[in-house]
Amino acid sequence: MTDVHTGRDEAADSTARRRALTDSAGAFARSSAFFVTLAARVARRTESQAAGNGAAAHAYLGEEIVPELESLGFDSRIFDNPESDEHPLLIASRIENPDLPTVLLYGHGDVQFAHDSQWSAGLDPWILTQDGDRLYGRGSADNKGQHTVNSLALRTVLAADGNPAEAVLGFNVKILMETAEEAGSKGLRTFAAAHRDELAADLFLASDGPRIAADVPTLFLGSRGALNFRLVAHEREGNHHSGNWGGKLRNPATVIAAAITELVDGNGVIRIPALRPDDPPASVLEAIAKLPDVDEEGAPEVDPDWGEPGLSPAERVFAFNVLEVLALDAGDPGQVVNAIPGTASATLQLRFVVGTDVDDFEERVRSFLRERGIRGVDVELEHCMPATRLDPSAPVVAAAAASIAETTGGEAAIEPNLGGTIPNDVFAEVLGLPTVWVPHSYPGCNQHAPDEHALTSILAQGAEIMTGMFWDMRAHPGDWFTSK
Repeated sequence: MTDVHTGRDEAADSTARRRALTDSAGAFARSSAFFVTLAARVARRTESQAAGNGAAAHAYLGEEIVPELESLGFDSRIFDNPESDEHPLLIASRIENPDLPTVLLYGHGDVQFAHDSQWSAGLDPWILTQDGDRLYGRGSADNKGQHTVNSLALRTVLAADGNPAEAVLGFNVKILMETAEEAGSKGLRTFAAAHRDELAADLFLASDGPRIAADVPTLFLGSRGALNFRLVAHEREGNHHSGNWGGKLRNPATVIAAAITELVDGNGVIRIPALRPDDPPASVLEAIAKLPDVDEEGAPEVDPDWGEPGLSPAERVFAFNVLEVLALDAGDPGQVVNAIPGTASATLQLRFVVGTDVDDFEERVRSFLRERGIRGVDVELEHCMPATRLDPSAPVVAAAAASIAETTGGEAAIEPNLGGTIPNDVFAEVLGLPTVWVPHSYPGCNQHAPDEHALTSILAQGAEIMTGMFWDMRAHPGDWFTSK
């Protein structure tokens, strides 16, 4: 009987300590000290698409991240990017025992162009500004605020046993931080392949992107792929009068319009079989069916009859492909003349899920168009990022969802993959890891736009969630790490 009571007492004590730590992390994320830390990071102008970014990027890693991680017992090293002189990367490791399981964390220190002049009056992209629940500043949501929260959570758990640098987690932690995410993660895949040993782990855990809604803690397990391509029809140099030549000359704009409608119809339904995915697994459909209906303020109204028939809007985003026309170019819309253009083009994008074969994409689209009687159209692949997805039935997903439920008292939304695209293929394919993302932002954060902001309420809850997860990894490693 004594042993039973002792076990109950230990469980109760562990639960109480967990709650105290998560509460402490949330309180710190609301504090002036956290604001000061994030303000210093937002102030660093790490626009990765701007020429001459290298010094700012290196300073961000070396002056903001390395000292913080050293205080937590990490060994850090900054590396040159194999494909760019201006986008360094950092690997940090905290190895308690090589035989223990390892979690790999990730973040990016770069931001999108600030567009300084377009921000609202009284706001500056490089000065963190609080207005109620909102923290305005470039990078506050994407991604400086998010990786700062995760470091706070790790520090909270480590500090529970005294000196964070000497504390025992019961698992190893590695961190990869890049500074080119907003520039397409230039060099990241090559770098990860060259540093597989240093990045070897059992689980990938990171925070980026938005929750499904501001008040719904969310997990996503991968991302849709993104493939951008151009259709180009070039018939002749110059334009020719439509009265004199109409009916005699092929019009490349008409040809491009016809090519588009062969690929995707006027209701957004993909017509080319090669660009349609395999049927999604039952576990994916089950996860999507549980997602809450979201009605975000300021969001456009969903078009119920657009896209693949028979699917819900959520299934169209998370379990199916979409082919979008992004731009059309023919003639001069600003000064229309009665002339047949000599050249026309269109830029399209395929957002695709796992189960879509995009090998030999250009030739397959060319062949389809020829079979449909469309000639004179070239297909030019511009960019492709692969689709990835961890199966929602994976044990670590259940562990992460249970951890969130214990911390928040609510059920997490589980997205099989993000509707957008992030470099998850680097971690899922190159490093071969199960991938779990816990976003600390929301769809209305103006990510990539003027007036970008984080919500203090989400950052605080994110700190609580991540603290709970790190605590649970220590208490129940078998639920989280399956490869060792």
